[in-house]
Amino acid sequence: LFLQFVFHTYTTAFTLVNGNGTPKAEEYSLQQKQMILGLGAISYSACAGALPLLFMNRYALKSSLMQLVARKLLPAPLFGLTSAFTVAMVRSPEFENGIEVMDRNGKIIGVSKKAGEKAVMETALSRAVLFGTTFFLPEVLMYCVQRARLVKNPRALVPVRMFVVMSVLAGMLPVSFSMFPQCGEIKRADLEPEILSSTEETEFFYNRGI
Repeated sequence: LFLQFVFHTYTTAFTLVNGNGTPKAEEYSLQQKQMILGLGAISYSACAGALPLLFMNRYALKSSLMQLVARKLLPAPLFGLTSAFTVAMVRSPEFENGIEVMDRNGKIIGVSKKAGEKAVMETALSRAVLFGTTFFLPEVLMYCVQRARLVKNPRALVPVRMFVVMSVLAGMLPVSFSMFPQCGEIKRADLEPEILSSTEETEFFYNRGI
């Protein structure tokens, strides 16, 4: 539970720092709201991520099937889903209040909720792919290593696993960040009428965040 809490605290802080940054509504403190949402997302994600192991240990479920499910199969989708959930929660003010959209010359046309929703959903998807794959591929690779008996000493499996995880993470970082362009594009038909009434442009752009 502690390690889950540390992991989601880091990803939440990263999300807070690297959001869109468009000024939001004035009737509340954005920083306070995002901090509350962040703490809620961290607590929920940490509990959800640790629940399979806590449940298994609590009820002494030591069968090989339960070990396989709780330790090998569930972590990857759980990390992917909770990482996407954290992004959506922390950056929810962006699709509630909108983000700035620009024309091709960089001129700000207006603030769009639909662009904010698109930016948050793209970032959440890329984060889910990043951490889901990072926790899935090492298990597959380590299974192949153990099956082929490439590592003779059982104690050596721990550093090998760490090396594999770090290698997959390093490889997935650029893949995740390049899934969607940093300067996202949204079509005219997808924007609000009040924005379209002020311009004849057909393509608009926004800062997606990371």
